[in-house]
Amino acid sequence: YDTLSGLAWTIPGGGRLSAMGLLMLLVVVAGIFVAHRTRFGNQVYAIGGNATSANLMGISTRSATIRIYMLSTGLATLAGIVFSIYTQAGYALAGVGVELDAIASVVIGGTLLSGGVGTVLGTLFGVAIQGLIQTYINFDGTLSSWWTKIAIGILLFIFIALQRGLTVLWENRQNAAVTRVSGAGSR
Repeated sequence: YDTLSGLAWTIPGGGRLSAMGLLMLLVVVAGIFVAHRTRFGNQVYAIGGNATSANLMGISTRSATIRIYMLSTGLATLAGIVFSIYTQAGYALAGVGVELDAIASVVIGGTLLSGGVGTVLGTLFGVAIQGLIQTYINFDGTLSSWWTKIAIGILLFIFIALQRGLTVLWENRQNAAVTRVSGAGSR
């Protein structure tokens, strides 16, 4: 544990890049490539948008879904290993309660809960925002650590409400445009 957790490289400007940080950057770059430059990434977006439509387009939704779960399992395993190295312990229940953090990071990053829309860089942005909130609350010193969960929960609620409001607004605009076009053709 000590060797892996202490492994780091000096970068220009006097900073350090740990092996875990480098691994995170590699996973982000690989995720961006897979999501935007591969057939599998396009299939994931299509299935997230509408699985029935994706199936009608000829995408094997069952096969793609199995591959999605395999990728998710592999990345969760990698995250567990990195977390074990970071904490220098193998406690199985150490990750209990981080589900809200994971969902909040993705939603804050712009991924719609309804699916089909979102980016890896957006999720990275969500992680950064959540990290800033947690750091501020922890370093403030006057607030309990439970305020972190409360703040993330409120932020998650706000982003979900904002997403829903924007979706309804967009659907209303689309319906108004269709009504105008069909009304103009009947004259």
